[in-house]
Amino acid sequence: MRLDKLHPVISGNKWFKLQYYLQQATQYSARKIATFGGAYSNHIVATAFACYLRQIPCAGFIRGEAAQTLSHTLLQAKAYGMELHFVSREAYKNKVAIQESNPDYYWVNEGGYGLPGAQGAATIPDLVPDIENYTHIIAAVGTGTMLAGLCKAAPPHQQIIGISAMKNNTALQQQVQALLDTPDNRFTILHDYHFGGYGKHPATLISYIQQCWQQYQLPLDIVYTGKAFFATEHLIKTHTIPQGSNVLFIHSGGLQGNLSLPAGTLPFS
Repeated sequence: MRLDKLHPVISGNKWFKLQYYLQQATQYSARKIATFGGAYSNHIVATAFACYLRQIPCAGFIRGEAAQTLSHTLLQAKAYGMELHFVSREAYKNKVAIQESNPDYYWVNEGGYGLPGAQGAATIPDLVPDIENYTHIIAAVGTGTMLAGLCKAAPPHQQIIGISAMKNNTALQQQVQALLDTPDNRFTILHDYHFGGYGKHPATLISYIQQCWQQYQLPLDIVYTGKAFFATEHLIKTHTIPQGSNVLFIHSGGLQGNLSLPAGTLPFS
């Protein structure tokens, strides 16, 4: 499922996760929407553009000190009108304190995590013809928001598999369950396909992403979808997913992480 093709800026699952937050912010007549993210955050630039479309002022609280030259992602967000605030990595860990110091903002959690984000992600399967024919749904996992949405919407017989982009992020299981009305044992989060950790991109991963472009004309990123697609192929080849299964891989969009690579590393922009 090519969610990356839906919009050039609000790429992939971002619009789904943001839609109900934006509705709430409008209903509450919020003075400003604020959120969190890193220098190459897909969520930051998507939020900036969505707020630009809705004519809602917005602010991004960015992990780490401001670099002498801003990333392409942050330059984009700034061009769309987002006010950037740089926060030390230590202070960034205490997001509650940042929120409490700006109580008049309408806050969206990093990655859109929360019930409105999951409810928005639950509308993704509506775009899939004959969704009930699939046995497995696979997607990359960051905060677990989309995975929770898929669990809310998927027919009872389907297995939902999330591929964690982070190393040993075992808290994801609880984060997903916290967004569900009842405990759900249909979803599995795999932690063995991180390629060294969040944002790590060894030569083997770069080579795999290049190969997927040459073979399928499929643009993948080094943070999420490249690792998730590799995992999907591996699960099929090793028969962890049984032969005869009907697998839906959701390309969740967002290629911002690739902008951290030297120019020309990947054959697509």
